[in-house]
Amino acid sequence: MEALEDKGGTISNDGHRRLPGTANWGTATVIGVFAGMLYGGSKEAAASVSKDAEVMLKLGSTPDKREQYRLMRDAMEKRFIRVTRGSIVGGVRLGMFTAAFYGLQNLLAEKRGVHDVFNVVGAGSATAATFGLIMPGSLAWRTRNVVLGSVLGAAVGFPLGWLHLKLVDKANEGNMAAESGQGGGAKSGVGAAIDRLEEHSSKR
Repeated sequence: MEALEDKGGTISNDGHRRLPGTANWGTATVIGVFAGMLYGGSKEAAASVSKDAEVMLKLGSTPDKREQYRLMRDAMEKRFIRVTRGSIVGGVRLGMFTAAFYGLQNLLAEKRGVHDVFNVVGAGSATAATFGLIMPGSLAWRTRNVVLGSVLGAAVGFPLGWLHLKLVDKANEGNMAAESGQGGGAKSGVGAAIDRLEEHSSKR
């Protein structure tokens, strides 16, 4: 069953009310995983071009057909492993980031009772700072990453959150205008039918 909507937001299947403009955590996480897999796999595939060139040079200098076949097979296996590993790592990383970001954003919206740009800024800053903390390195390096992550997360989250809320407002205005237009059309149709009945009865 789909989620129900009312004027106060969206009511999910479990009865939980989601404020207008907040994203679905599960859907956003799945999208993040697939986007990370696509990015990680394409990045490793692009990095394999130079290694493939080296293999082609070896093939040109190897007269033995069996040795050429072995080199090609090894190159394809290594490339497949690199692309697969890059896809998995990229999907896990971006999926975790997306899940944490939208989870914090929805939590802030629920606790504050309103969804505005400050929820996006807070979620972006906290998520970036957390991922900066868990990165490998010394304590000073991690502290630097936390500070930079919190600042960059807030700086990037503010314009993106503002733009997102503006688009949501525009979409809601368009939906309300369409619903009012449909209601007006239905009302005018009923009025026209009543006028025709009155005219027909008066002729009699």
